[in-house]
Amino acid sequence: LPGFHQFEWQPALKNVSPSCSVGIINGLAGCSSTVDDSPADTITRRFRYDVALVSALKDLEEDIMDGLRENEMDDSASTSGFSVMIKESCDGMGDVSEKHGGGPLVPEKVVRFSFTVMSVSILPEGKEGKVTIYTEPKPNSELSCKPLCLMSVDESDHETLTAILRPVIAERQAMKESRLILSIGGLPRSFRFHFRGTGYDEKMVREMEGLEASGSTYICTLCDSSRLDASQNMVLHSITRSHDENLERYETWRSNPFSESADELRERVKGVSAKPFMETHPTLDALHCDIGNATEFYKIFQDEIGEMYKKVNPSRDERRSWRAALDKQLRKKMKLRPVMRMNGNYARRLMTLETVEVVCELVPSEERREVLKELMRLYIQMKPVWRATCPAKECPDQLCRYSFNSQRFADLLSSTFKYRYNGKITNYLHKTLAHVPEIIERDGSIGAWASEGNESANKLFRRF
Repeated sequence: LPGFHQFEWQPALKNVSPSCSVGIINGLAGCSSTVDDSPADTITRRFRYDVALVSALKDLEEDIMDGLRENEMDDSASTSGFSVMIKESCDGMGDVSEKHGGGPLVPEKVVRFSFTVMSVSILPEGKEGKVTIYTEPKPNSELSCKPLCLMSVDESDHETLTAILRPVIAERQAMKESRLILSIGGLPRSFRFHFRGTGYDEKMVREMEGLEASGSTYICTLCDSSRLDASQNMVLHSITRSHDENLERYETWRSNPFSESADELRERVKGVSAKPFMETHPTLDALHCDIGNATEFYKIFQDEIGEMYKKVNPSRDERRSWRAALDKQLRKKMKLRPVMRMNGNYARRLMTLETVEVVCELVPSEERREVLKELMRLYIQMKPVWRATCPAKECPDQLCRYSFNSQRFADLLSSTFKYRYNGKITNYLHKTLAHVPEIIERDGSIGAWASEGNESANKLFRRF
């Protein structure tokens, strides 16, 4: 637990008390304004960010020392120049009401904010590049994902969420401009921290970065493309959005310097209509990407069973019968029970070649069957690239072929499945087709930066 180790910051952190022995604190500590309505001290608890980071680093003390030895760095010489990469995750969970018991009245939703130490590297004196001395082997395990702040808030309640996370952001900001002096292996060493907020699902990213909700025509949190653009040009987009640009655009939206109409203004700021309050690192959330695409395939399966490409607008009863047929077939042949909301496990079992074989038994036309199978084959080729912790090592062939595969995939969607993708496309499908290679080129991985560690720790937290 944080609050045990001695450390110091140079220069001292702004807005943070100098004492080191800090345990669990009221989540609004360091926040000057008040949050009305609910008693502040009941709705959030957190560790102080720097104290939690110190504790996480002390847990890695042996690994860091081993890393220095393996790279044959003289123990006493390497005391400065360490840099630590932190992944931040934040996720809301629904329905956590107390099943029996009469505690204080709190909202029935909670938000958890946590971080993972992804790597520690050192810039040795007199050498050119950085040497990585520690890399988190399981970046998506709940064991490496340290909780920082637990809040009884609804993640959609933007005002309360921003009020509660404000002190966390202030501390993070202060730590970026300072160095931590901490004794590791018996010697004081200096660390700098780099934060990457990647463990957010799309809803949370949009909320933190001030974008419109996910049903917006601006479908992407990485580029400015509209739904129509994305469905016509499925593959060729590059990442353009950034936190600073979002802040500028919000300023434009707020002040409307060219006195434009609401529509023109919205077109100018590309859907940034709230103030971004926390910097996220633009990436794609691998877990929700899986789920989003599986939902899409599930719908394609239904449409193909009902030969949607021949029909104009089928009745709801017709659609329902297609779905019933699909569910029955999946349950009988694949032992897949229908689920209310698509989840990760269902998605993984649905997106397999054997599932497509089973679904194809219900598809009347032979050529449509072949196309469905090819669509799934391509998808299975593409998937490891954004799932793997280190794609260059784990699936180099698929990584090389990714752009080719995604182009072919897009061609199939815009020709054979034109009835579904004429002028519309889902957010995650767009990201899967357009942005994966670029993110991997920049960060080296998508899977390692996903929100899974935080999601699986939700399960543990629920028990508390």
